[in-house]
Amino acid sequence: MTEFLEVVTSDELRRRLGTFPRVSAERISIDNAIGRYLAEDVLSPEDLPERPRSTVDGYAVKANDTFGASDSLPALLRVSGAVEMGKQPEIAVEPGSAVQIPTGGFLPAGVDAVVMVEYTDRVDSSHIEVAKPVTLRANVLDQGEDARKGTPVLLSGRRVRAQEVGFLAALGIREVSVFRHLRVAVISTGDEIVPVECKPGPGQIRDANGHSIAALVRACGAEGTLLPIVPDNESALRRTIECALEHHDVVVLSGGSSVGMRDLVVDVLSALPRIEILAHGIAIRPGKPALFARRDNKAIVDLPGHPVSALIVAHVFLAPLLEYLQGGPLKKGPLGTRVTGRLATSMHSTIGLEEYVRVRLVPDSEGRCDVHPVFGKSSMLSTMVRADGLLVIPSQAEGLSAGEAVEVVLM
Repeated sequence: MTEFLEVVTSDELRRRLGTFPRVSAERISIDNAIGRYLAEDVLSPEDLPERPRSTVDGYAVKANDTFGASDSLPALLRVSGAVEMGKQPEIAVEPGSAVQIPTGGFLPAGVDAVVMVEYTDRVDSSHIEVAKPVTLRANVLDQGEDARKGTPVLLSGRRVRAQEVGFLAALGIREVSVFRHLRVAVISTGDEIVPVECKPGPGQIRDANGHSIAALVRACGAEGTLLPIVPDNESALRRTIECALEHHDVVVLSGGSSVGMRDLVVDVLSALPRIEILAHGIAIRPGKPALFARRDNKAIVDLPGHPVSALIVAHVFLAPLLEYLQGGPLKKGPLGTRVTGRLATSMHSTIGLEEYVRVRLVPDSEGRCDVHPVFGKSSMLSTMVRADGLLVIPSQAEGLSAGEAVEVVLM
């Protein structure tokens, strides 16, 4: 009954995934916004700082009064007072005078620079010597220099980190609009799959895929819900998928995406209304039989039943999709820090398939990294555990040579 099969390249699949709209927005406290993506530009409600401030401990001066100052010929200035933190000083500084000022203190009227205390010496209770000249506005943060009232300070799509939270707090902003968390249903299918608490019988395996994929979903900032295992029954699978689509933004299945007699997922999806198949097969290894579809604006992903293949496809395509739907850019996966190393051994590849190789990094005596493939049979989950990252061999390459500089994406 299977009606479609369309193998696409990874780049074409990413282009199609980029047609999904992002999820809706919600307003939340800045204290809960860490890791979220802004859904709208943030405008500064005020100037920051509201008045010129000193960026160092020292003395507020007229820059011209320090011209030519040096260790051998310091400038002598009269100390006419001190700035108190949190108060606007009422001192008016005359030529030849200086006012002691702490970091963050407001500048008194009449001064245009601050000399650091390290470049001054106290001569007596009312005079200092300045051993280094300062230029106009040196060590001064002017009004609105950090943020100008009414101008954008953070743009939509910006991921909120600790420093953004601090910046928003400094501006008096207590709430921001962010894209909400995705709701993702994770479903394992197959008569041979049993829950982790069960002892597998002959021909049965525990549900590794469901738990690993749900964990990856949560690591992407989404709400991952692991639904009960669905047997190889078309009506049961259809009910589960329809219910999951009703209550979730993304539905992720594993198993049943290979081309064959038991391809129930494809049969069920082909019978559902308003289904658009984005890819039934990707020109990659491992993970070629993965399926991506959409119903209205909801994504359906059917990962291979093979645990290693399922995880790699999830790292390469599902994780970037989840980040994109929650407001981030649609990155070329897998996600993670990219490091460069030296390939320890030559590797062959098949032209036409983009290959993802599990590797580990071994530092050498010169501070560089040797990149070693993680060997093991394709079905061994331990190879993923032992791997530090993935090495991508382009589809047009026949392989890579030992000693070649390669890029590894850390998982």
